[in-house]
Amino acid sequence: MADSINYKHLHYFWVVAKEGSIAKAANRLHITPQTISGQLALLEDRLNQPLFDRVGRGLELTETGRLVLRYADDIFALGKELSDVLRGSVVAGGSEFIVSAASTIPKTIVYKMLEPAIRDCPDITLTCKEGPIESILAELAVHEVDMVLSDTPLSAAYSVKAFNHFLGECGVSFFALPPLAQKLGSDFPANLNKAPMLVPTRQYAIRQLFDIWVSEHEIVPEIKGQFDDSALTKAFGHTGLGVFMMPSIVEEEVCETYAVEVIGRTDEIKHRFYAISAERKVTHPAISAVCDTARDEIFN
Repeated sequence: MADSINYKHLHYFWVVAKEGSIAKAANRLHITPQTISGQLALLEDRLNQPLFDRVGRGLELTETGRLVLRYADDIFALGKELSDVLRGSVVAGGSEFIVSAASTIPKTIVYKMLEPAIRDCPDITLTCKEGPIESILAELAVHEVDMVLSDTPLSAAYSVKAFNHFLGECGVSFFALPPLAQKLGSDFPANLNKAPMLVPTRQYAIRQLFDIWVSEHEIVPEIKGQFDDSALTKAFGHTGLGVFMMPSIVEEEVCETYAVEVIGRTDEIKHRFYAISAERKVTHPAISAVCDTARDEIFN
Protein backbone atom coordinates (compact mmCIF):
# COMPACT_ATOMS: atom_id res chain seq x y z
CA MET A 1 0.00 0.00 0.00
CA ALA A 2 1.25 3.50 -0.89
CA ASP A 3 -0.86 5.32 1.71
CA SER A 4 2.05 5.88 4.12
CA ILE A 5 5.15 6.80 2.12
CA ASN A 6 8.39 7.14 4.07
CA TYR A 7 9.61 10.63 3.11
CA LYS A 8 13.26 9.82 3.79
CA HIS A 9 12.99 7.04 1.19
CA LEU A 10 11.27 9.51 -1.15
CA HIS A 11 14.09 12.02 -0.63
CA TYR A 12 16.71 9.41 -1.52
CA PHE A 13 14.75 8.58 -4.69
CA TRP A 14 14.50 12.29 -5.55
CA VAL A 15 18.27 12.85 -5.19
CA VAL A 16 19.07 9.74 -7.27
CA ALA A 17 16.69 10.96 -10.00
CA LYS A 18 18.30 14.42 -9.96
CA GLU A 19 21.89 13.15 -9.88
CA GLY A 20 21.34 10.38 -12.42
CA SER A 21 23.05 7.61 -10.48
CA ILE A 22 23.16 6.01 -7.05
CA ALA A 23 26.90 6.68 -6.74
CA LYS A 24 26.50 10.44 -7.34
CA ALA A 25 23.54 10.58 -4.95
CA ALA A 26 25.57 8.78 -2.29
CA ASN A 27 28.36 11.32 -2.69
CA ARG A 28 25.91 14.22 -2.37
CA LEU A 29 24.17 12.77 0.68
CA HIS A 30 27.39 11.48 2.29
CA ILE A 31 26.02 7.97 2.78
CA THR A 32 26.92 4.63 1.19
CA PRO A 33 25.47 3.50 -2.17
CA GLN A 34 24.30 0.32 -0.42
CA THR A 35 22.17 2.37 1.97
CA ILE A 36 20.51 4.24 -0.90
CA SER A 37 19.90 1.01 -2.85
CA GLY A 38 18.25 -0.55 0.17
CA GLN A 39 16.03 2.49 0.80
CA LEU A 40 14.99 2.63 -2.87
CA ALA A 41 14.05 -1.05 -2.76
CA LEU A 42 11.85 -0.39 0.29
CA LEU A 43 10.14 2.50 -1.50
CA GLU A 44 9.49 0.37 -4.59
CA ASP A 45 8.07 -2.38 -2.36
CA ARG A 46 5.79 0.18 -0.70
CA LEU A 47 4.60 1.50 -4.07
CA ASN A 48 4.51 -1.98 -5.62
CA GLN A 49 6.02 -0.43 -8.75
CA PRO A 50 9.58 -0.16 -10.13
CA LEU A 51 10.90 3.40 -10.24
CA PHE A 52 14.03 2.88 -12.35
CA ASP A 53 15.13 0.68 -15.23
CA ARG A 54 18.81 -0.10 -15.64
CA VAL A 55 20.07 1.06 -19.05
CA GLY A 56 23.67 0.04 -19.54
CA ARG A 57 25.53 1.33 -16.49
CA GLY A 58 22.98 4.04 -15.81
CA LEU A 59 19.44 4.42 -14.51
CA GLU A 60 16.35 5.56 -16.37
CA LEU A 61 13.07 6.51 -14.75
CA THR A 62 10.08 4.29 -15.44
CA GLU A 63 6.71 5.84 -16.18
CA THR A 64 5.84 5.46 -12.49
CA GLY A 65 9.21 6.95 -11.58
CA ARG A 66 8.52 10.06 -13.67
CA LEU A 67 5.13 10.46 -11.99
CA VAL A 68 6.65 10.10 -8.50
CA LEU A 69 9.41 12.56 -9.41
CA ARG A 70 6.88 15.25 -10.35
CA TYR A 71 5.19 14.89 -6.97
CA ALA A 72 8.57 14.75 -5.17
CA ASP A 73 9.61 18.01 -6.87
CA ASP A 74 6.49 19.69 -5.51
CA ILE A 75 6.83 18.15 -2.04
CA PHE A 76 10.44 19.21 -1.50
CA ALA A 77 9.94 22.63 -3.09
CA LEU A 78 7.08 23.27 -0.65
CA GLY A 79 9.17 21.94 2.22
CA LYS A 80 12.01 24.35 1.39
CA GLU A 81 9.55 27.22 1.02
CA LEU A 82 8.02 26.44 4.41
CA SER A 83 11.47 26.19 6.01
CA ASP A 84 12.56 29.50 4.49
CA VAL A 85 9.38 31.26 5.60
CA LEU A 86 9.51 29.96 9.17
CA ARG A 87 13.24 30.49 9.61
CA GLY A 88 13.36 33.78 7.76
CA SER A 89 11.44 35.65 10.42
CA VAL A 90 11.01 35.44 14.16
CA VAL A 91 7.47 34.21 14.78
CA ALA A 92 5.33 34.88 17.83
CA GLY A 93 6.21 32.61 20.72
CA GLY A 94 9.83 32.27 19.63
CA SER A 95 11.50 30.16 16.97
CA GLU A 96 14.43 27.75 16.87
CA PHE A 97 17.72 28.86 15.35
CA ILE A 98 19.72 25.74 14.48
CA VAL A 99 23.45 26.05 13.84
CA SER A 100 26.11 23.45 13.11
CA ALA A 101 29.73 24.43 13.68
CA ALA A 102 32.76 22.70 12.19
CA SER A 103 34.50 20.89 15.03
CA THR A 104 37.87 22.45 14.11
CA ILE A 105 36.68 25.91 15.18
CA PRO A 106 37.63 26.64 18.81
CA LYS A 107 34.57 26.74 21.04
CA THR A 108 35.49 30.22 22.26
CA ILE A 109 35.20 31.57 18.71
CA VAL A 110 31.92 29.71 18.14
CA TYR A 111 30.55 31.37 21.28
CA LYS A 112 31.78 34.82 20.24
CA MET A 113 30.13 34.44 16.84
CA LEU A 114 26.79 33.11 18.15
CA GLU A 115 26.37 35.29 21.23
CA PRO A 116 25.06 38.25 19.16
CA ALA A 117 22.25 36.08 17.78
CA ILE A 118 20.96 35.47 21.31
CA ARG A 119 21.58 39.07 22.37
CA ASP A 120 19.96 40.75 19.37
CA CYS A 121 17.16 38.21 18.75
CA PRO A 122 15.70 37.49 22.21
CA ASP A 123 12.75 35.52 20.82
CA ILE A 124 14.87 32.75 19.31
CA THR A 125 15.95 29.49 20.90
CA LEU A 126 19.47 28.52 19.89
CA THR A 127 20.34 24.91 19.08
CA CYS A 128 24.06 24.48 18.41
CA LYS A 129 25.63 21.29 17.08
CA GLU A 130 29.05 20.43 15.74
CA GLY A 131 30.73 17.85 13.56
CA PRO A 132 32.99 17.23 10.56
CA ILE A 133 32.41 19.60 7.67
CA GLU A 134 30.93 16.93 5.37
CA SER A 135 28.22 15.88 7.80
CA ILE A 136 27.16 19.39 8.82
CA LEU A 137 26.93 20.50 5.18
CA ALA A 138 24.74 17.46 4.52
CA GLU A 139 22.42 18.72 7.28
CA LEU A 140 22.27 22.11 5.58
CA ALA A 141 21.49 20.46 2.23
CA VAL A 142 18.31 18.86 3.64
CA HIS A 143 17.38 22.00 5.66
CA GLU A 144 17.98 20.46 9.08
CA VAL A 145 20.02 23.51 10.10
CA ASP A 146 19.74 27.23 9.38
CA MET A 147 23.44 28.00 9.24
CA VAL A 148 26.84 26.32 9.23
CA LEU A 149 29.89 27.95 10.80
CA SER A 150 33.02 26.76 9.05
CA ASP A 151 36.68 27.55 8.54
CA THR A 152 36.50 25.84 5.15
CA PRO A 153 34.46 27.58 2.44
CA LEU A 154 31.75 25.72 0.57
CA SER A 155 32.96 24.55 -2.84
CA ALA A 156 31.55 22.60 -5.76
CA ALA A 157 33.10 19.46 -4.28
CA TYR A 158 30.31 19.28 -1.69
CA SER A 159 27.32 19.35 -4.12
CA VAL A 160 25.32 21.54 -1.75
CA LYS A 161 23.32 24.51 -2.96
CA ALA A 162 24.23 27.20 -0.43
CA PHE A 163 26.27 30.36 -0.14
CA ASN A 164 29.42 31.45 1.70
CA HIS A 165 29.30 34.59 3.83
CA PHE A 166 32.86 35.59 4.74
CA LEU A 167 33.10 36.61 8.40
CA GLY A 168 36.78 37.46 8.80
CA GLU A 169 40.28 36.09 9.24
CA CYS A 170 43.26 36.12 11.57
CA GLY A 171 46.75 34.68 11.79
CA VAL A 172 47.66 31.55 13.73
CA SER A 173 49.71 30.99 16.87
CA PHE A 174 51.67 27.88 17.84
CA PHE A 175 51.46 26.54 21.40
CA ALA A 176 53.42 24.04 23.47
CA LEU A 177 53.62 22.93 27.08
CA PRO A 178 56.51 24.82 28.80
CA PRO A 179 59.00 21.87 28.91
CA LEU A 180 58.50 21.24 25.19
CA ALA A 181 58.62 24.97 24.43
CA GLN A 182 61.95 25.29 26.29
CA LYS A 183 63.35 22.33 24.38
CA LEU A 184 62.33 23.77 21.00
CA GLY A 185 63.69 27.26 21.68
CA SER A 186 62.55 30.62 20.31
CA ASP A 187 63.95 30.56 16.76
CA PHE A 188 60.55 30.58 15.04
CA PRO A 189 59.63 29.10 12.60
CA ALA A 190 62.84 27.05 12.43
CA ASN A 191 61.98 25.59 15.84
CA LEU A 192 59.12 23.68 14.19
CA ASN A 193 61.52 21.64 12.07
CA LYS A 194 61.38 18.03 13.32
CA ALA A 195 59.14 19.21 16.19
CA PRO A 196 56.24 16.94 17.22
CA MET A 197 53.04 18.48 15.83
CA LEU A 198 49.30 18.03 16.34
CA VAL A 199 47.39 19.23 13.28
CA PRO A 200 43.89 19.24 11.76
CA THR A 201 42.99 16.53 9.24
CA ARG A 202 43.49 17.27 5.56
CA GLN A 203 39.81 17.95 4.83
CA TYR A 204 40.17 21.40 6.41
CA ALA A 205 41.49 24.46 4.59
CA ILE A 206 43.72 25.47 7.51
CA ARG A 207 45.65 22.18 7.27
CA GLN A 208 46.17 22.68 3.56
CA LEU A 209 47.49 26.19 4.19
CA PHE A 210 49.77 24.87 6.94
CA ASP A 211 51.23 22.21 4.61
CA ILE A 212 52.00 24.86 1.98
CA TRP A 213 53.57 27.16 4.58
CA VAL A 214 55.94 24.55 6.06
CA SER A 215 56.97 23.51 2.56
CA GLU A 216 57.79 27.10 1.61
CA HIS A 217 59.89 27.49 4.78
CA GLU A 218 61.56 24.08 4.26
CA ILE A 219 60.22 22.87 7.60
CA VAL A 220 59.50 19.17 8.15
CA PRO A 221 57.58 18.69 11.41
CA GLU A 222 56.93 15.26 12.88
CA ILE A 223 53.17 14.78 12.76
CA LYS A 224 52.15 13.04 15.99
CA GLY A 225 48.39 13.38 15.61
CA GLN A 226 45.67 14.57 13.24
CA PHE A 227 42.32 15.66 14.63
CA ASP A 228 38.88 16.80 13.45
CA ASP A 229 38.13 18.45 16.77
CA SER A 230 39.91 21.55 18.11
CA ALA A 231 39.14 20.68 21.74
CA LEU A 232 40.72 17.25 21.30
CA THR A 233 43.77 18.85 19.69
CA LYS A 234 44.21 21.16 22.69
CA ALA A 235 43.64 18.32 25.15
CA PHE A 236 46.46 16.30 23.59
CA GLY A 237 48.61 19.44 23.40
CA HIS A 238 48.06 19.93 27.15
CA THR A 239 49.67 16.53 27.76
CA GLY A 240 52.85 17.68 26.00
CA LEU A 241 52.43 15.32 23.03
CA GLY A 242 53.20 18.06 20.54
CA VAL A 243 52.95 21.62 19.28
CA PHE A 244 49.51 22.72 18.07
CA MET A 245 48.17 25.80 16.32
CA MET A 246 45.05 27.86 16.96
CA PRO A 247 43.68 31.20 15.69
CA SER A 248 45.67 34.03 17.24
CA ILE A 249 42.53 35.77 18.54
CA VAL A 250 42.15 33.05 21.20
CA GLU A 251 45.78 33.09 22.38
CA GLU A 252 45.00 34.29 25.90
CA GLU A 253 42.21 31.77 26.51
CA VAL A 254 44.28 28.85 25.18
CA CYS A 255 47.30 29.70 27.33
CA GLU A 256 45.22 30.13 30.49
CA THR A 257 43.04 27.06 30.01
CA TYR A 258 45.65 24.56 28.83
CA ALA A 259 48.77 25.82 30.67
CA VAL A 260 50.72 26.23 27.43
CA GLU A 261 52.75 29.09 26.00
CA VAL A 262 53.11 30.64 22.56
CA ILE A 263 56.27 29.58 20.75
CA GLY A 264 55.56 31.59 17.61
CA ARG A 265 52.88 33.18 15.48
CA THR A 266 52.44 34.04 11.83
CA ASP A 267 50.07 36.01 9.62
CA GLU A 268 51.26 34.07 6.58
CA ILE A 269 48.67 31.40 7.44
CA LYS A 270 45.23 32.98 7.54
CA HIS A 271 42.53 31.18 9.51
CA ARG A 272 39.33 32.20 7.71
CA PHE A 273 35.78 31.85 8.96
CA TYR A 274 32.50 31.59 7.09
CA ALA A 275 28.80 31.45 7.74
CA ILE A 276 27.18 29.17 5.16
CA SER A 277 23.45 29.40 4.56
CA ALA A 278 20.81 28.70 1.93
CA GLU A 279 20.38 32.45 1.45
CA ARG A 280 22.46 34.36 -1.07
CA LYS A 281 21.36 37.61 0.60
CA VAL A 282 21.03 37.21 4.35
CA THR A 283 17.53 38.00 5.64
CA HIS A 284 17.37 35.76 8.71
CA PRO A 285 17.81 38.16 11.67
CA ALA A 286 19.98 35.79 13.71
CA ILE A 287 22.31 35.04 10.79
CA SER A 288 22.50 38.76 10.08
CA ALA A 289 23.49 39.42 13.71
CA VAL A 290 26.23 36.78 13.52
CA CYS A 291 27.65 38.16 10.26
CA ASP A 292 27.55 41.83 11.27
CA THR A 293 29.17 41.31 14.67
CA ALA A 294 31.89 39.02 13.32
CA ARG A 295 32.86 41.52 10.64
CA ASP A 296 32.56 44.68 12.75
CA GLU A 297 33.89 43.48 16.13
CA ILE A 298 35.47 40.02 16.33
CA PHE A 299 37.71 40.13 13.23
CA ASN A 300 37.95 43.88 12.74
